[in-house]
Amino acid sequence: MKHSPKMERFKTSVGGQALLEGIMMRGPEKICVAVRKPDKTIDLYEEPVQTHWWNKVPFLRGAANMIENLLMGYRYLMRSAEISLDEEPEEPSKFERWLNEHTGPAFQNFLMGVSAVVGGLLAIVLFMVIPTTLVGLLDHWFALGYGKVVLEGVLKIAMFVAYLYLSSRMKEIHRVFEYHGAEHKTIACYEAGEELTVENVRKHSRFHPRCGTSFMILVLIVSILLFSVLPWSSTGLRVVLKLLLLPVVMGISYELIKLAGRYDNWLTRIISAPGLWLQCLTTYEPDDSMIEVALAAIKPVLPTRPEEGLW
Repeated sequence: MKHSPKMERFKTSVGGQALLEGIMMRGPEKICVAVRKPDKTIDLYEEPVQTHWWNKVPFLRGAANMIENLLMGYRYLMRSAEISLDEEPEEPSKFERWLNEHTGPAFQNFLMGVSAVVGGLLAIVLFMVIPTTLVGLLDHWFALGYGKVVLEGVLKIAMFVAYLYLSSRMKEIHRVFEYHGAEHKTIACYEAGEELTVENVRKHSRFHPRCGTSFMILVLIVSILLFSVLPWSSTGLRVVLKLLLLPVVMGISYELIKLAGRYDNWLTRIISAPGLWLQCLTTYEPDDSMIEVALAAIKPVLPTRPEEGLW
């Protein structure tokens, strides 16, 4: 696929997510999930993009889109696992049999969605609650003063980086991170206006400012700054206030990452820097077969004219 010379370089709204042996790409109008099957062929699944009123409301769309992405990401991840493993289904448990007998697909999908959202939010909460609790305990033994804010922030970042590093050491997750690299490189090739081929994709960077890793580190950084003014009179009260302010943190972080994805100047480069550094842990160089999956996922979702999908 070739692009118009006048669109030699541009910012696109096309984004994606790495899956188990696959990639999901989302364009202005369509979503495509490409998964490498055990027989080495590529399974493709397409569906239209659902638009919502909150996508046009600044700050509100941050928290809303995160919940939506957790739901969709979990569904696509489960799909990729089923297709890539292609194993004989295990004997259902008693609980699964009861669900099948007493509920329908709608309720089961709802239950899976709730599990995905709760799991994602729980991870965020842990990164916020554990550091606060630890610092609160230390403050009972030592007079930390304003150092509490600094120590809490350092613990948050350290826990997040350690989590990413340990995850990347797992063989299965490492392969997901290689697909993550393929996703970024393919989008970068498209934004460069080059023909979408394995050779062209391979030479592009695996780092991209519009990335889930960048969003997560922005959430932590914004939370450190915003929560620095919250009272420490009670550790429990501080935790509750942080949870109540979490949607605000997500909203601010989302607007910042949109800003970084749209413009390229000294300010946006500063905003993007922490996320790009951390992508050293969440993206790895893919092999050609992974790039082929990324190409299969992105081509169906691209607009007829690149300008229709500008960021």
